[in-house]
Amino acid sequence: MPLIYSCRPSLPRRIVCLTEETTETLYLLGADELIVGISGFTVRPKEARKTKPKVSTYLDANIEQILALKPDVVLAWSDLQADICANLMRAGVEVVGFNHRSVEGILSMILRLGALVGKHNDAERLVQTLNEGLQNAAKRGEQRQHKPRVYFEEWYDPLISGICWVSELIELCGGVDIFAENRHFPDAKRRIIAEAQEVVRRQPDIIVASWCGKMFKPERLIAREGWHKVPAVMNRQLFEIPSPIILQPGPAALTEGVERLLGIFDAWEQHFAIIPSSPY
Repeated sequence: MPLIYSCRPSLPRRIVCLTEETTETLYLLGADELIVGISGFTVRPKEARKTKPKVSTYLDANIEQILALKPDVVLAWSDLQADICANLMRAGVEVVGFNHRSVEGILSMILRLGALVGKHNDAERLVQTLNEGLQNAAKRGEQRQHKPRVYFEEWYDPLISGICWVSELIELCGGVDIFAENRHFPDAKRRIIAEAQEVVRRQPDIIVASWCGKMFKPERLIAREGWHKVPAVMNRQLFEIPSPIILQPGPAALTEGVERLLGIFDAWEQHFAIIPSSPY
């Protein structure tokens, strides 16, 4: 007698998230009860850090601890976690690895994750809400009379410019990313700014730093040779947006990250922008 299988696939009931954005997304989708392990770098939402076991950093994971949690699936992000994923797969664990770098990719991840856990409708509603917020931000950006030139610094030694979704959000909010040509490189190595004086030459009006979890020290930036000539330094337009807000490829970047950028750009435009006077 042939075996008869159910045509309805079972949904995961135990999930380990190796990065923060999938944890945040599952909470927003009302599927937080599925999470049995998280990254130690998770800060959003606060209750996740308080209640879920921490099983990984970013580049390392406690494989034995993950196996002990008996996950149905482990969620990872980017090629930088490829070795962790390979070790888990060798141990018989199913792994879903996201590898998005753009705003569109973030929204796509939310939809795919929603489908994975049986929350497709909730995911569609979340994406619609996020899209509406982005459209409102874009309208504010389009209304700017003067667009600030923005240097986003993802790391300080060596200097690394912003990843794709950050560059896209800068432009969405009405800024000009002075290293926009680098955003198409998925890896940080190809976004390294070989010569620090190139930033000086490009004369950013605003500098936003997010040093991958390390506290931004403006005095360190100001002390760089020749940087006193940069408009952002002269006008003290130096800002930090914490990495959990802007450097996680998830909902936080599209909400709080966008609001931080809009606020910075609005204040600059009000106090420092040079608006051409009417010839009449």
